[in-house]
Amino acid sequence: MPPNQPDQPDQLGRSRQDKIDKLSIAVYSGEFDKVHYALVMAAGAAATNTPVTLFFTMGACRGLEKTPEGMEPSWRAMPVSQGGHLDGDTGGEVDDGFAAKGVATFEELVQSCVAMGIRFMVCEMGLRAMGMTREDLRDDVPYEDGGVVTFLADTSPTGTTLFI
Repeated sequence: MPPNQPDQPDQLGRSRQDKIDKLSIAVYSGEFDKVHYALVMAAGAAATNTPVTLFFTMGACRGLEKTPEGMEPSWRAMPVSQGGHLDGDTGGEVDDGFAAKGVATFEELVQSCVAMGIRFMVCEMGLRAMGMTREDLRDDVPYEDGGVVTFLADTSPTGTTLFI
C-alpha cells in the first residue's frame, strides 16, 4: 500500500493491522471431508490475499497420492468422518454429491490452491509412516519437502495455525 494512503478496510471492516498475516494449516486427518475443508480454508484465505501453507502429514498424504493410469484417485477411497452428516461413505461418493450441489470438488480445490500460489509442504516423517515416498505424490502440485521443524519455522507469530 502506498505510504500516504489511509489503510482501507476489507469486506468485514478490518484494517490491515487487524488481519492475520499468514495461515498455516497442518493437515493430518486421513478423512476426506477434513482434507477437503482444509483446501477450502486455504483457498478462502488466499482469495483474501492471505499467504497460506498447507502441511500434509500422516493420513492426509493419501489425498495427494499420484493416480496410476486407469485408476481412480486415492482420495476417492478415503473414509468420511463420522458425524459429518454427508451423503456417502467414501470421499468419491461425497465429492460426487458436492459436484451435483455446485460445491467445489476436491480436484477443483487442489487446482485452485496451486493456481493461487498456496505452499504445499509434505512431511517426510508422515510419508514414511504411511509407507509412501515423495515419488508417490501427484506431479501437478509443487511440493516443498520438510518436516515439523520446517513447518513450524514457516509459521508466523502474527498468523494463525490450524490443525485438521
